[in-house]
Amino acid sequence: SSELPRYVLLVFPFSYAVSRKIEPFYKGGRVQVNRDGKFMFCPCGIKLNIIDIETGALLHSLEQDDQEDITSFVLSPDDEILVTGSRALLLKQWNWRENKCIRTWKAVHVAPIASMAFDSTSTLLATGGCDSTIKIWDMVKQYCTHNLKGSSGVVHLVEFHPDISRLQLFSSSMDYKIRIWDLNSSKCIAVLSGHFSAVTSLAFAADRNTLISSGRDKICMVWNLKTGETKRTIPVYESVEAAVLLPEKGEFSQLGVKNQGLHFLTAGSKGILKIWEVATAACIFTQAVPFEPVESKEEASERSLTHCMLVPGRNEVVTVSMEHNIVLYDAQTLQLRKQFAGYNDEVLDVKFLGPADSHIVVATNSPQLKVFELATSHCQILYGHTETILALDVFRKGLMFVSCAKDKSLRVWRMNKDGKVICVAQGLGHAHGVGAVSCSRLKESFVVTSSQDCTIKVWNIPESLTSKTKAVLISSPETLHAQMTERGHDKDINSVAVSPNDKLIATGSQDRLAKLWSCSDCSLLGVFTGHKRGIWCVQFSPVDQILATSSADGTMKLWGLQDFSCLKTFEGHDASVLKIIFVSRGTQLLSSGSDGLLKLWTIKTNECVKTLDGHEDKIWGLHSNKQDDMVVTASSDSCITLWKDVTEIEQEEAQAKQEEQIMKEQELSNLLHEKRYLKALGLAISLNRPHTVLMVVKAILKEIDGRKHLEENILRLRKDQKEAVLTFVVTWNTNSRNCHEAQAVIETLLKHETPDCLLQYSGIKTAVESLLPYTERHFQRLSRLLQASMFIDFMWQNMRLADASQQEDVTL
Repeated sequence: SSELPRYVLLVFPFSYAVSRKIEPFYKGGRVQVNRDGKFMFCPCGIKLNIIDIETGALLHSLEQDDQEDITSFVLSPDDEILVTGSRALLLKQWNWRENKCIRTWKAVHVAPIASMAFDSTSTLLATGGCDSTIKIWDMVKQYCTHNLKGSSGVVHLVEFHPDISRLQLFSSSMDYKIRIWDLNSSKCIAVLSGHFSAVTSLAFAADRNTLISSGRDKICMVWNLKTGETKRTIPVYESVEAAVLLPEKGEFSQLGVKNQGLHFLTAGSKGILKIWEVATAACIFTQAVPFEPVESKEEASERSLTHCMLVPGRNEVVTVSMEHNIVLYDAQTLQLRKQFAGYNDEVLDVKFLGPADSHIVVATNSPQLKVFELATSHCQILYGHTETILALDVFRKGLMFVSCAKDKSLRVWRMNKDGKVICVAQGLGHAHGVGAVSCSRLKESFVVTSSQDCTIKVWNIPESLTSKTKAVLISSPETLHAQMTERGHDKDINSVAVSPNDKLIATGSQDRLAKLWSCSDCSLLGVFTGHKRGIWCVQFSPVDQILATSSADGTMKLWGLQDFSCLKTFEGHDASVLKIIFVSRGTQLLSSGSDGLLKLWTIKTNECVKTLDGHEDKIWGLHSNKQDDMVVTASSDSCITLWKDVTEIEQEEAQAKQEEQIMKEQELSNLLHEKRYLKALGLAISLNRPHTVLMVVKAILKEIDGRKHLEENILRLRKDQKEAVLTFVVTWNTNSRNCHEAQAVIETLLKHETPDCLLQYSGIKTAVESLLPYTERHFQRLSRLLQASMFIDFMWQNMRLADASQQEDVTL
């Protein structure tokens, strides 16, 4: 029995490594997809991120050297040239597949570039600036061919006519007019007036003589480019950010397209896609969405669409919302295929979801929940709450979970077999925002919530919600009513937890107290006192009758449930401990702090075995999967990090390294025995053993013609090995016992290496600075020794002379 705990200790996790990070990859601006539809280009501050659409993985991140934000970028139609423009007024051309900047040149604009476009041949680049000018660049010959002046304010839109033989450029600026520039004469040959707000997009029809423009004045206009007059004005009743023409040869009957002729798709402030017929100016299809369409408002809503484009390579329509969500729809049906969350804002909670923990559900600083499929990065946005969601918890099976929010409500959600999540119930009753929630552990039978109104409520889950046979409609979530309500604390309740047997409830509050309640009648069983500041988290041990609490005082405590006494206190965090969980079957604790650090603790020894630095701000979310080998953390820095238990891997690597070390040491011993000094020297250097190298050098010097052999062996070493020996020599030279060997090596190097060659050695300056004072000291010591020996010799000679004269006197 005494051996068993020792064995268990060996398999404790002592190390986690980041297996994946879900970071912000898009912070606003134009998004582009390459020709074959495999990669998506998303601006994110000073970076341009290239995302693999299938997996959601980051391929490359093109970063500006000048650390200035990217204001505009464009990928050429042939996918070969990528150009970015930054606030530093520089243009950069990239080989984006290899993450290399090919060339950088001055944009000549006196203000940042607002828009860019390539012509259909990928040879001409147009840049529209905030300085009211447009420049045309020849990308082959690498010079500026045109400087077009005459626009009013920021030139936010530039497009080449698709027929390159016309050599025409279309632009729009802050005067709401569309200008047509003839590049042969560098003059504006026409001005299309009709919009009363910013023109947001231009789309050319297949006949090359029809243009459709969209604007924030809630209209789209159809232009005849031959006459420069408007053919038709189509009121769309929303601020339009993009109008995209549907291909005339495509099959779009499911979108209401029944007749020949031009049809286009609009995306705008209402957050939904609509199909319009040019001939009748009628809306023939409106997309169905899981939320109420945004009503007409002056200010833009979070769900408003800011960008839309057709990707023929994928047969998909891509939209971008104000919330930085990028959605891919089937072009024929406008059914959602995939969704990416480009930016998460502050992440307040995260939990693993699904029977195999294949998903994570995330509460960000918004009323919407995000459910990420880990394999593909596909993100579902769940609508329902009206204010910021504060906390989450998942039932044991992983298919149902509960969210609570500032809107004083809780919602119960269920995941179907196909991974789709729907809201099945909601509960109202708290007087203030609901800040914490905990689900029953044995069955999906009840939920406990706590609020800023200082109360806890127990909500029963009807069996109808948990039964597999009942089909739940998305439009009619059931209403839950609180079975019990109890005023629990004098201040905000920050955390609530249900025991593994569903019989107890624990709460932690800003009043520095944790309390234990009976689940059956909400009667108070006991109070845990001892923390010096508010309690952030409470957790029951999965194996013992123990409660763990974490506090703003930087400590964690373990309490006995029988006598409410404090069993252990863990100190080590320098900031508030926001979350704690039990891992390793209840034998270890994992804690997260407001300083962005994770700490792993072994309960038996009170020892912090690992500190993990993976976030830059408060870690609000912390959860482990059912297998107990992965952990997910979420922070105010907008990052979600998945950590994998790498203890076994690290142990195997350490064992392999140790075995290799033993083999090398054995080999070294054999080489020394066989007097194969060169190999022994090389092996000792590779093992980074200065003392062993010294022993080899001493062994060589003891041989007949030792100096000569040492020179031969030293000179046959590689440059990196000589550099290593030089660093060892610096250490040997500090000790008078080893200074002779050190000086012998230095002498060899100085005699046979040129000064220029020695200057190429890494760390040569430091080595010389360290060698000089000790060498001088050794020289002075030897000088004194020599003087002393000369004095002894002189005395000896005098003694011999005196002895000889005495003998002469005796004989006389």
